[in-house]
Amino acid sequence: MIKRLFDWFKRTKLTDFSWIKTTKFVQLEDIDVSDDPVRPELDLEWRKSFDRKIFGLEYNKKIEAVMCLAFTNDVPHTVRELDLMSKINKYEKNADTVIAYTVWSKKKGAGKKIMEEALQYARSNGFRRIVTLSPLTPMATHYHIKNGAKLIGLNPTTQNFEYSL
Repeated sequence: MIKRLFDWFKRTKLTDFSWIKTTKFVQLEDIDVSDDPVRPELDLEWRKSFDRKIFGLEYNKKIEAVMCLAFTNDVPHTVRELDLMSKINKYEKNADTVIAYTVWSKKKGAGKKIMEEALQYARSNGFRRIVTLSPLTPMATHYHIKNGAKLIGLNPTTQNFEYSL
């Protein structure tokens, strides 16, 4: 009985998420795009051009999660559409939708937290929607559904999930 309690305590200690309370949602100017498991082909310049932004979840001066966002007034179905829509927004200044086109984390719990922070960012900046441009993978599907999103589009090479604001 004591051994089982000790084993439970060790397991629980390993999944202690109290560190999340001290994280910061920060805008990043530089990332190693090869770390991106979703879209490593998109270079740093692309991710920062046309008002696109990169955010990180910082804990103890280390980035534990990264999310890249673009801003549009419609839902893209491909990276090419995302590129065109965000370029148009740069000049028309009419974006009402945040598009999360890549997210990854290095520490358990960081992916959920960075999504919560992105939702808060969208709310506080007057956006009407936050939608993803996600790959067609079970991992992406599970991540978004587990975090409360609803599937709104199933495309030939991507899927779109929407989070409630």
